[in-house]
Amino acid sequence: MTTPDDAAVRSGAGSPLVEMIDVQKWYGELHVLADINLTVDQGEVVVVIGPSGSGKSTLCRTINRLETIDAGEIRVDGAPLPAEGKALARHRADVGMVFQSFNLFAHKTILENVTLGPVKVRRHSKADAEARAHELLDRVGVGEQATKYPAQLSGGQQQRVAIARALAMEPKVMLFDEPTSALDPEMISEVLEVMVDLAGRGMTMIVVTHEMGFARTAANRVAFMADGRIVETASPEEFFTNPQSDRAKDFLGKILKH
Repeated sequence: MTTPDDAAVRSGAGSPLVEMIDVQKWYGELHVLADINLTVDQGEVVVVIGPSGSGKSTLCRTINRLETIDAGEIRVDGAPLPAEGKALARHRADVGMVFQSFNLFAHKTILENVTLGPVKVRRHSKADAEARAHELLDRVGVGEQATKYPAQLSGGQQQRVAIARALAMEPKVMLFDEPTSALDPEMISEVLEVMVDLAGRGMTMIVVTHEMGFARTAANRVAFMADGRIVETASPEEFFTNPQSDRAKDFLGKILKH
């Protein structure tokens, strides 16, 4: 997988990879995404934070078309999201997704979970897919678990397998929807460590999380959401030391209390 050099990544340099233009989404009367405009460049890490119910997960899921939008446009690598069929399957291969609940196939081994997509969707040979899977499982620290089944692994290990599975598809961008929220506290750091490593390698990432330490460490930009809107975006340093909106100040005042 090719990655931009670290200097370009850390400066946020690159061409637009994900573009959300005037995106609107309703659930009945609830305007869950309102006037969303967000551009994520190649190699950029954008962390989306905000109170529960602010639309963060919905925003993340629309980029993978797990949720449809009612108005506006979403483009990935310059192309509008496909509606269905093989084009949508290819799009989802290009846009890796890591969920709160690991979504591994319980009846398949860890190795089978990681190789299924590359063989079925990318049409890689089984041998090539397995070689790549072993490499990725080693990278995320669970190489010795390849022959086990998901139920035999801890939550933190399962989430690291889920990250390896997404990476095996060689995605253009990775989406993380609260990837640590289902984990016990001692397992959170092992998953965040893998994500920090990915960021350092130049992976384009959109991360919905409550982990402020990760936002400070790995993000190029923080997007703060409230009531279905992106209220402000800024560098982590700017956002955490000098938030501009009253809504962000109130949010940070509550979560950063000791």
